Amino acid sequence: MLNLNLTSLKRILKTFQRFPKHLRQSTNLRMISDDNLKDLCSKFVSANYLNIAIDARKQRENKIKQILEKRKIPETGLENHEIEMLVNELASMDSNNFGSKYGVGEREGRIICDLVKKRNFNFGHGIGRSGDLAENQPKATGSSIMNKLTNELLLDLVQMVGIRSAKKCLLFPMATGMTMMLSLLTFKSQRPDANIVLWSRIDQKSCFKCILTANLHPIIIDSIKVGDELQTNVKEFENQINVLGPENIVCIISTTSCFAPRACDDVETLAKLSKTFNIPHIINNAYGLQSFYLTHQIEQCQKTGNVDLVIQSTDKNLLCPVGGCIVFGFNEKVINDVAKNYAGRASLSQTLDVFMTLLHLGREGYTKLVKERKNLFEYLKEKFNDVAAKHNERILQSQKNPISLAMTLESFDDSKLTMIGSMLFTRCVSGARVIAPNEKKTIDGYEFLNWGSHNSNNNIPYITAAASIGTTKSEIDGFIDKLDKVLLKIKNNES
Repeated sequence: MLNLNLTSLKRILKTFQRFPKHLRQSTNLRMISDDNLKDLCSKFVSANYLNIAIDARKQRENKIKQILEKRKIPETGLENHEIEMLVNELASMDSNNFGSKYGVGEREGRIICDLVKKRNFNFGHGIGRSGDLAENQPKATGSSIMNKLTNELLLDLVQMVGIRSAKKCLLFPMATGMTMMLSLLTFKSQRPDANIVLWSRIDQKSCFKCILTANLHPIIIDSIKVGDELQTNVKEFENQINVLGPENIVCIISTTSCFAPRACDDVETLAKLSKTFNIPHIINNAYGLQSFYLTHQIEQCQKTGNVDLVIQSTDKNLLCPVGGCIVFGFNEKVINDVAKNYAGRASLSQTLDVFMTLLHLGREGYTKLVKERKNLFEYLKEKFNDVAAKHNERILQSQKNPISLAMTLESFDDSKLTMIGSMLFTRCVSGARVIAPNEKKTIDGYEFLNWGSHNSNNNIPYITAAASIGTTKSEIDGFIDKLDKVLLKIKNNES
């Protein structure tokens, strides 16, 4: 049985009693019992054949039963037909798929286009209720079960990759920027006299604009350069807290995964400041679940300081379409407070994508991807070093960034830097970023010098590339080959 509260469970069971008989039977993952199947089909095939088929059927059902009972990601990923069987069974529990239904409301889960219906497995009601994302949906028992189960599987994933202290996890049907905004608004409602956010600078628009959209005032704390690496200016955080007063600060926002040479923030020290001054702390862990180094930093935070929310995207960490966000924390109440601030009910689309992806991968599949990514990062570093040496450049040393690498472009004219990026893009290279010094960016009146470099004092041009989960060796080889040819072409044009 899923971990539902008593009131929600009673509501689901009451709805369940109104199901047509065949649908009630289907919730046990079978519409016909083994004995009935034998009786009905014995006239068509021999008993031996039936017994083999029924045994295979039991094996499939036992896999699904284990998932429902243990609420854990299966050790080995399910086959596509097994995933479809479970998803279809859950869809049959939503009221829009009942054999007899008399919908007279304005929202009855009707889907007119068969392609849309097929794409969504006949799910049409969404999840949550007006005013609480985690609330069960009376018309959508199957959707509610999938939503609850997906959150349990995600918590299992978070603990599996090293954050064992995590207590609760919710999937939000929004990308990270909007989810961070909702989180900030939740903290603001609990600290009505505060309006300031201390933000460790990272040059990515959404994690800055979420502060502005929440109508809060950002204090931008620039990184400091230690060797090549850009690290957290902890002293400035402490200074700002003392000057502004902790009661006036809504939240501290730190970041783990980012573009080199910026390092993972010193999240452990910031967590200690959060605990000492009683200031909420959000970690933007955008694509950090795929790195055991980064998950270890987060786990250490909870042991020595305070972290209220850890927010990361579904697409970057789970290889599914953009649009979802995984939020976990170490205090269930904090997660529940944010869920209750979600207005209206939500799309099931992201839950469905994540649910099927986790079942497809299994624990073995995800662990394999993470290990492969780590090995490919070392391979990318080796190849990047080779092309850097060939062109009299070097790799910027950023030991605390386990996903992204940066190579200098100091031997190239400033006027040619943007050409490198555009030429790579036209050659189907995506994700690589060319950073030129002195670039300026203004976002709603806030000016950022050296935009893209996470630091106002950067004077080194460079190009970044990442070995993220799902990256292949052939993609790295292709990128290195294209980069080498583009750099040669530009140099030849200069000579």
